[in-house]
Amino acid sequence: MEPRSTRDDARVEDAERFAREILPAVSRTFALSIRLLPGALGRAVRTAYLLCRIADTIEDEPRMAASEKAILFDELLRCFDDPAAADAFPQLLGDLQGRPADVRLALHADLVFALYRSLSSATQAHVRRWVGEMIVGMRKFVLLYPHGIRIQSLEEYKEYCYYVAGTVGYLVTDLWHEHVPSIGARRHGVLREKCRAFAEALQTVNILKDVATDAEHENSIYIPEELLRAHGSSHANLLAPDRLRGTRDALATLVQLAWRDLESARSYLLLIPRRAIAIRLSCVLPLLFAYATLRDLTRTPHALVRREVVKISRAEVKSLTLIGFLVILSNRGLSWLADRAMRRPFVVVGLQ
Repeated sequence: MEPRSTRDDARVEDAERFAREILPAVSRTFALSIRLLPGALGRAVRTAYLLCRIADTIEDEPRMAASEKAILFDELLRCFDDPAAADAFPQLLGDLQGRPADVRLALHADLVFALYRSLSSATQAHVRRWVGEMIVGMRKFVLLYPHGIRIQSLEEYKEYCYYVAGTVGYLVTDLWHEHVPSIGARRHGVLREKCRAFAEALQTVNILKDVATDAEHENSIYIPEELLRAHGSSHANLLAPDRLRGTRDALATLVQLAWRDLESARSYLLLIPRRAIAIRLSCVLPLLFAYATLRDLTRTPHALVRREVVKISRAEVKSLTLIGFLVILSNRGLSWLADRAMRRPFVVVGLQ
């Protein structure tokens, strides 16, 4: 029988291969950002992100009862501290529904936890704290709304966004501090004041562009009921043709919230030291894409009527990526590019 350490090393190698392969299948945008992070930091963020996606897949499972989801969330939490629970976890999932890549990832949760256990003890502590906080929040909301999430108030909306996104902001900021010498205690403290807004801005933009899809296919409505009612709409008739104007007026409040959070997100990016270039690069793309998407959301009022998901063009994605990388060391250049993306589509000639 081969030594245990050799078997463990081989399993971690298999897990690393799986993680690198599955990452772009579950998220192209974040895959690009995470791939920019080097060495142990990249492994840490990749592992944490995949754990978050596993939790998200459970939350979004359309046919599973809330009580069953709560049990799975409890078991998922146990996996952090119990290797045997992690190895057994995929067997608990049954016939999952959802995107094939997300389902495949969840069914290989044991490999992701093998990666988690290969991280340093300090890194494991950060991942355990913040992904665990996310799981606790998801469990709370699936039990609160067993027949599909229906956010009631703006305060509840902010609480939900904290659990599913703000926690990620804190997680990566704590990992920056652990792995990057130029992000010392003082800079870490300043970044922590902005990190929640950074992550929640991206979450709000995603919610705004997917209102119809979430309601019709995920049975989830994140737009607060009290906000809709204030404008003559409601969860019950969110997409009814005669109530769409009220729905759009309610969405305008979340659009303004997203713009404010994006400004804090920009401050977060500009506070990252230039010497931490890989981190700046990993943060700039989601931010620029969010600015461009929110811009288009405010200029396509009929998208909701047609059940369309607002997406920026591939040419603009390429252009923002190229110029973002070229100006990454310049705070002035990055601010200019964010302002430009906010005003109108940005496409470099030849990248159409």
